[in-house]
Order: sequence, then structure tokens, then C-alpha cells
Amino acid sequence: MKKDEKDVVVAELQQRLDGASGFYLTDFTGLSVKQITQFRARLRKEGVEYVVVKNTLAKRAIQGLEIPDVAGFFNGPTGVVIGRSDAAAAAKVITDFAKEFGDRPAIKVGVVGSQAFDAAQVRQLANLPSREVLLSQIAGGLQQPMARLAGGMNQLIAGFARAVDQLRQQKEEASA
Repeated sequence: MKKDEKDVVVAELQQRLDGASGFYLTDFTGLSVKQITQFRARLRKEGVEYVVVKNTLAKRAIQGLEIPDVAGFFNGPTGVVIGRSDAAAAAKVITDFAKEFGDRPAIKVGVVGSQAFDAAQVRQLANLPSREVLLSQIAGGLQQPMARLAGGMNQLIAGFARAVDQLRQQKEEASA
């Protein structure tokens, strides 16, 4: 590969990683071409990219990024799983696939935001509910106290209305 071609590859990878919500370095040794194709298809279905690039070029690409130093993990066969919108979805695909195919691909390290995660932490991340489920749980948690307050206010107003109605009835009986 010529120098200008390498520079293009480095710039493209740097752009992909910079715009990602998270990325994971995997070791894909032990997977057949058919299995890697299945893996890529599952990732694509979730809107996740899978890139294999030379380690030296990948190291150059991460140098300009505001991420933890993970350059030491670029050794041996390394595939980069890049999650655009949901970092947990990418982790889930990797861990689910690895369960089916004997811990392959192996997770070397994950980077979500500005924090590095080891393989065990990536598996924990994969077990988290999806973003939509978490948001609905938060909304439900916020809604519950408000619903209680509204219910209490309704009971207070209804009690006040009953008291006013009883006073009206007493006055009508007294004047009759």
C-alpha cells in the first residue's frame, strides 16, 4: 500500500471512531469465513460496522482521538467493531455471537465514550437493557410520584366537594 493510500485509510478509520458511541477490539482467529460473514451480517442488522485494518494503521488512527490509550491491544489479528448510535447494541451482538461460537470473536477491549472496558465489563455492558427500555424505566420512575400527587390532589378536591355538598344539604334541611 502506498503512503497516500495508507493516509486515506487512517483518516477514514479515525473519522469512524471519532463519530462512534463506542468501539470494541476483537480477535477473530478461529472463525471461518462463513462465521465472519454471519457476524458481519448480525452487526450490520444492528447498524454496527466491522472493520479489519492493519494494526500499525489503526494505531495511527487512534493517536489523534480523545480516548484512553488502547494502542497496546492492536496486536495479532484485530477486528474493530464500531457502534454508531448504541454502544450496548454492538457489545450485545459480540457477546451473543461469542456464546454461540465458543468465545469467538474474543473481546480484547472496548471503548465507550472516554472510558476503556475489559472483556468482562463489555459482557456486563451487553447485559444492560437497551436505551429505549432504560428511558422508559426512567420515565415510569418519574411518572409514579407525579401520578401519586395527582391522585392525592383529586382525593383532596373530591373530599372538599363532598364537604361543600353536605353543608348545602344541611342548610337546605335547616331552612325547610
